[in-house]
Amino acid sequence: MLRWADEHLLELKREDIGEHYGRYRLHIPDAERAMARSLQRYGQLSPVIVCRRQDRYELIDGFKRLGAARQLAGIAHLSARLMEADERAAKAAIYGLNRTGGRTRELEEAWIIQALVRDDGMSQVEVAELLGRHKSWVCRRLALIERLGPQAREELRVGLLTPAAAREMAWLPQGNQAEVLAATRREALTRAELAGLADPWLGCTERRQQEYLLAHPREALQQGKGVTAVAKDPRLGEAGNQVWKRVGLLLDVPGRMEVWLAHQCRTGLTPEDRVLLTPRFRKLAADAASVALLSRDFIGELKA
Repeated sequence: MLRWADEHLLELKREDIGEHYGRYRLHIPDAERAMARSLQRYGQLSPVIVCRRQDRYELIDGFKRLGAARQLAGIAHLSARLMEADERAAKAAIYGLNRTGGRTRELEEAWIIQALVRDDGMSQVEVAELLGRHKSWVCRRLALIERLGPQAREELRVGLLTPAAAREMAWLPQGNQAEVLAATRREALTRAELAGLADPWLGCTERRQQEYLLAHPREALQQGKGVTAVAKDPRLGEAGNQVWKRVGLLLDVPGRMEVWLAHQCRTGLTPEDRVLLTPRFRKLAADAASVALLSRDFIGELKA
């Protein structure tokens, strides 16, 4: 529960408000520019929230408003509400206030959790209780941020890397993330394309294979989907070639899944993984059975 030091609002100069806790928020320039336009048109509609740290006011909520105000010459002061909070309570308030407003982001949550665990010495169970979440949620957020390498974390913090791209980048080994980032920018890869690189990258057994992925990411993705292996059969009409292509793509995926189910699926999965994956595999089994039944029926029709 938030504890307010005083019911009265403070009028604080922009330069008197510190941003020590800004490290736990994403910097989004477009959002600040939109906020600046709102401040110009309507003024400050709600107070920012601060706490006292030694002889300085530190911002807890209202980072976009403060950043926008610093862009405008006509706004020298901001209305602020003072909250009583120690280090742990301040971080929990950053999470709670943004969650209530529907603006929480997965990576911002991860930064807060990492600080509570690594800087404040809390256990994951204690963090879960403080934030009102399950321990597994805390564990997942912590793992996400700690899988990002230093360059990716810094680019994320200053807005050069989008949160969606960061989530995909976290699947790659930290030592390879910088060169994948460079290739992503050079080729202007989309988030979906970046996500598609993770599996082939992890499957590379030699450096030359990684170098090919970096130099020709889109070509590698197309080959991975089997697109280059699909050719038109001159004996078939247009409709027949479309069916030929679809069947070719489908035959490749079940083959790889069969190998995984037969040899790999029972290793590496946690009990929680198994619970979450169960509905998906039930659907896979049902859909595969339906396709198999319809295929056998169609074979009978073709023979006739």
